[in-house]
Amino acid sequence: MSANFMQLRHLRYFLGIVDAGSFTGAAGMLHVAQPALSQQMTALEAELGVALLQRSQRGIRPTAAGEIFYREAASIIGQVEQLGRVVRSVAGEPEGLVRLGMSSGFAVCWACEFMEACRMILPKVHLRLVTGDILRMRSLIASRALDLCFLLEDEPIQGLTRQPLFHQPLSLVGPLFAEDIAHTISLERLAHFPLVLPTRPNTVRSALDRAFQGVGLTPNCIAEVDTFASALSLVNAGIGNVIVPRIVFSDIPGHGRLRLISIDPPIHVTACLISSGNTPLPFAAQAVGDLLATHVDLALQKNGTAT
Repeated sequence: MSANFMQLRHLRYFLGIVDAGSFTGAAGMLHVAQPALSQQMTALEAELGVALLQRSQRGIRPTAAGEIFYREAASIIGQVEQLGRVVRSVAGEPEGLVRLGMSSGFAVCWACEFMEACRMILPKVHLRLVTGDILRMRSLIASRALDLCFLLEDEPIQGLTRQPLFHQPLSLVGPLFAEDIAHTISLERLAHFPLVLPTRPNTVRSALDRAFQGVGLTPNCIAEVDTFASALSLVNAGIGNVIVPRIVFSDIPGHGRLRLISIDPPIHVTACLISSGNTPLPFAAQAVGDLLATHVDLALQKNGTAT
């Protein structure tokens, strides 16, 4: 590809066509004549030597190569649009869009409070929150679709920057038990309790699987769920129990009706703040990361739990 061919307008045109699903819609949205738009895309595909758009009577859809091009183009345009805000931030107050990923468990317990804190302390920062499983979060970080991600990590992946925020044992959380259970529970006894477990891949699930396999036991999994909110609804209905880091217990909605019991021997997990190792964080994203680390530290102090 010739070095001077591709310009930002090509990226904007391509994004507009995919978003609109047609050349006609994109032309109106971009204020560009439809023939000119079509010519630009034809030239772009010829220059790249690959088809980016699949044309049919149902509209325009990106090809497999187009999907990749769309993701990278959106990232580049996003960075360009942030440039002015980033420069102003360095000179003063943090400003601009920050895309933060969270595991669903952390989002249920902390998202509202943290976003409110961010709004008060960093008023010029627009925080966009994305939740999902660990594979999705890592993929979004790697593709630069997220600036930061706060999640439990099992095995580190090369090429990412990580800041450990806490290292804690997991605990059993469920309705106030009728049985006389001490403050701790063994794996042998835990294996008989009805558990609502996260679907794989999941850091908590991986840690539990290893622990149970190590003693030759199989947990009594009555349901597998994709989100912590779904698990919590089953717990509040008295159907099962969940396993979480101790730190989040007092921030679980309706935790007053629940009881927390430590697992013995302990099963530890580590929560990290993860970002891409390829590019430095914008000033606004650094500010959000610092605020999140402070938020977690205050939660540790409130719960009297050590990292």
